[in-house]
Amino acid sequence: MPRTMLKDEHWTRLKPILLELNIYDKGNLRQTVEGVLYRMRVGCPWRDLPEYFGKPNTIYKAYQRWSRSNKLIALFTLLIKDADLEWVFIDGTHIKAHQHSSSGNENLQSISKSVAGRATKIHLAVDAHGNPITFLLSDGTTHDVKVAPDLIDKVNLSNTEVLCADKGYDSDALRAHIEQAGTQDNIPRKRNTQYSNDHMDWDLYKARHLVENAFAKLKQYRAVATRFDKLKQSYENTVALACAYIWLKL
Repeated sequence: MPRTMLKDEHWTRLKPILLELNIYDKGNLRQTVEGVLYRMRVGCPWRDLPEYFGKPNTIYKAYQRWSRSNKLIALFTLLIKDADLEWVFIDGTHIKAHQHSSSGNENLQSISKSVAGRATKIHLAVDAHGNPITFLLSDGTTHDVKVAPDLIDKVNLSNTEVLCADKGYDSDALRAHIEQAGTQDNIPRKRNTQYSNDHMDWDLYKARHLVENAFAKLKQYRAVATRFDKLKQSYENTVALACAYIWLKL
């Protein structure tokens, strides 16, 4: 029997949310969800799923239905409960795109090619406890600061005192965007700037490792750490499922 990820208390909490998302309550629903989680964890081809979870094609088709309607992204949103938005941390990380994810329209699917190979970027925002609250995907060569405004717009910053990021986000336009969102930045300026860092709360800046820790949690799942999905929507739902599982365990 393969190792599963859902304990009974997890399933008790998860099942009503799945029903709320109009996911049909079949007798093998839990096994199907476990199969999707297993593939997320080990990154195997769908056809190699253990028989314990049911027919691989059945699980694959269920995942495709849920992805096309973004139900796993909705699941992530519904599982977020009592996020502590006093401080928000943002950052981005490169994800290698496997050769199986290659297609003729890579730019449309948030994949780009550089000297290091094909890659995607996950841009993540976490709360004051390091729990993921939202994310965006981009191609692997787009600079983080260009994606940051869209990422910030996905977070309700009305109760946020400080938004923290590293010096790669040093941009006057971004600082103005953060201020317009109703909070203040804790982003250090680069060495070659004429401005000082008197505005910095360096003790809070040390807590920026929280977003790095969140990336480490996500990357323990192989289908997140390496992108196997050709379609952006499919990979986006895989990342959302990993984020949802973090909240499910809390």
